[in-house]
Amino acid sequence: MNCLQNLPRSSGLPLRSFTGNSRKPSPSVVSLNLAIPNQIAFLKIGQCYSVPVLVRGSRVVELVELPGMTKFADQRLSIVAQVVSGPESSTAKDKDAGKSDTYSHDMTAAMGAVLTYRHELGMNYNFIRPDLIVGSCLQTPEDVDKLRSIGVKTIFCLQQNPDLEYFGVDIDAIREYANKCGDIEHLRAEISRDFDAFDLRLRLPAVIRKLNNAINRNGGVTYIHCTAGLGRAPAVALTYMFWVQCYKLTDAFSLLMSKRPCFPKLDAIKSATADILTGLKKTPVTLTWRGDNCTTVELSGLDIGWWQRIPLKFDKERGLWTLQRELPEGHYEYKYIVDGEWICNEFEPITSPNKDGYVNNYVEVLDETPGKIASAAIRKRLSGDDPDLNSYEGVIIGQFLEAYADVE
Repeated sequence: MNCLQNLPRSSGLPLRSFTGNSRKPSPSVVSLNLAIPNQIAFLKIGQCYSVPVLVRGSRVVELVELPGMTKFADQRLSIVAQVVSGPESSTAKDKDAGKSDTYSHDMTAAMGAVLTYRHELGMNYNFIRPDLIVGSCLQTPEDVDKLRSIGVKTIFCLQQNPDLEYFGVDIDAIREYANKCGDIEHLRAEISRDFDAFDLRLRLPAVIRKLNNAINRNGGVTYIHCTAGLGRAPAVALTYMFWVQCYKLTDAFSLLMSKRPCFPKLDAIKSATADILTGLKKTPVTLTWRGDNCTTVELSGLDIGWWQRIPLKFDKERGLWTLQRELPEGHYEYKYIVDGEWICNEFEPITSPNKDGYVNNYVEVLDETPGKIASAAIRKRLSGDDPDLNSYEGVIIGQFLEAYADVE
């Protein structure tokens, strides 16, 4: 397949994540001799686990992988590698811990998978390839230096301002410091919160265009991050590998998941790919909830994301609650909220339970206009379990990205 870039696909760098017990970690460093400036000590997590870390002076720099280390079996419950940003009061840590609990709960509910983010443990990341890192948000200007020390030349931030404000991250200070360094560039390409697959779909072409330009300009290692590094950032990295670096989507996904357990929205990537190749025509869709024994019926997901709700209108004559939307072609998941209770509609298609047991309603929107058979076939193929691009499609996507205006 013709592509914009053809780089080696091997990744020889060690993993910087590990999985473990699901209880809140209370890390402490043991086996530390402060007389030695650089040493491997052990970071104790709770009562059960200790992991090797690199310590410089009295600061934990990063986790290290020793010969014979193994991963714990449960990939869903993960404690990610930490890079300590500096001393912090117990009050501030407790406050961040509470926010992390809320964020993780909301992320799990919205994404349909058990995901955990501990902001109070500091920035965490994984090398997906030798030139590509996916991680969580920078928290202080000092984090810029940590990325510079491992060869990062581009910091690619996908967060919106509300994401930064939630955890009190001073993005202006981080950007100002990166600019002063002169050997690293900090860029922003905002995508809505991790849980909005539709916004991700619409934004991917412009975001990948900006990312590709930055990588071509700066070279070196690229650090892609959102807030937790579990939704938007891995999705953008995955799309870049698919569209630009000529990976099959399934191969890129397998590599990504082997390095960093996360939850990129594959349907959004597939739909964005098909949008480039076939266009973005909208089709009217009607969804209904049967029953007059409730006072409110709302819907979440669909094209508005899991953080918003749309009220349905009640038709007294038919005893139905209805919602009419115009949606681009694609696969959409959603759920009803009936008198405040989240519930699936048994009369509309329901997804199979995922590994964590979550299910949603879904709708497949197709353009059945006569003469659109070829486009429908392309979209159906790309929405399948093993999508791939042929040479012609690779050229089309490359030309599209070249012509797409940068986002600011």
